[in-house]
Amino acid sequence: MSALNNFATHILSSSSKRSLQESRKTQTLSINFSPTFTIQNIPKTPSRISLICPINAVTEDKEAEANQENEKKESNGTEIEEKIKNSFLSILLDKDRFFNASIVLGAGTLAITRLLTIDHEYWHGWTLYEILRYAPEHNWIAYEEALKANPVLAKMAISGIVYSVGDWIAQCYEGKPLLEFDRTRMFRSGLVGFSLHGSLSHYYYQFCEALFPSNDWWVVPAKVAFDQTIWSAIWNSIYFVVLGFLRLESASNIFGELRATFWPMLTAGWKLWPFAHLITYGVIPLEQRLLWVDCVELVWVTILSTYSNEKSEARISEELSEAKSDSSSSKLPED
Repeated sequence: MSALNNFATHILSSSSKRSLQESRKTQTLSINFSPTFTIQNIPKTPSRISLICPINAVTEDKEAEANQENEKKESNGTEIEEKIKNSFLSILLDKDRFFNASIVLGAGTLAITRLLTIDHEYWHGWTLYEILRYAPEHNWIAYEEALKANPVLAKMAISGIVYSVGDWIAQCYEGKPLLEFDRTRMFRSGLVGFSLHGSLSHYYYQFCEALFPSNDWWVVPAKVAFDQTIWSAIWNSIYFVVLGFLRLESASNIFGELRATFWPMLTAGWKLWPFAHLITYGVIPLEQRLLWVDCVELVWVTILSTYSNEKSEARISEELSEAKSDSSSSKLPED
């Protein structure tokens, strides 16, 4: 009987131990696999959060910089638009600037249209490339035909255009804005170029060829020397005197200014024309010389016009200052 009791207690104790061990295992398993524990003890979670935070900050900074740049571009664009509108409105409100802009726009549009539409009768089926390709060649052919038909008139027209543009360049060089040029002054210079320079130069180059008919090596330097002494002195004097009369100045003032500027103008030409005339008399054919000379004269007319108008403006300012001083002295009380 006692043996049975011992055996039963042994079985109960072993079963209880097993139940305790299983309960411990289930507890450890429940602890290990419980969601609260795994959520609280996930590895590397803080490091991932610490990596995500600076990335988000960098992206936010980039977005802020991009927004600032866009705002700057928009502000700059609006400022440019406002400047364009203000300049356009100022041109419209200023009658002189509006008239000058109309002249420049009209003349430029007419010139470009005439140059590009030289072959408009043959444009059927032409591409834009073909139009631009043949326009220079056919304009040159038309110029040569005009020289054969009426050489004096063609050269007068070219000189008038060159002298007008040259005076405009001179005014801009003196500091005037692009559309605030003196129309009367530009017209005077263009009139002198059209009426005198084109026609006189045509006959001068023919006279120079008759004066030096030889083809020896010394002919080109002789023509350059003759051009830069005799002809330059004559033409500079004509240009200066005619412009003075067109400004309605007195003869004494005109010739006084001519004596003061004659030698500086002549020596200023020696810095440019001897090198250009080596090509004029050595390479360029007779009928094409004035076109080459007019291209170079865009620089020379700027110098001539600057010399002529600076002296006139200086004299006018001196006269005004003298008149003011005389008027102020006349207002002083007499002793």
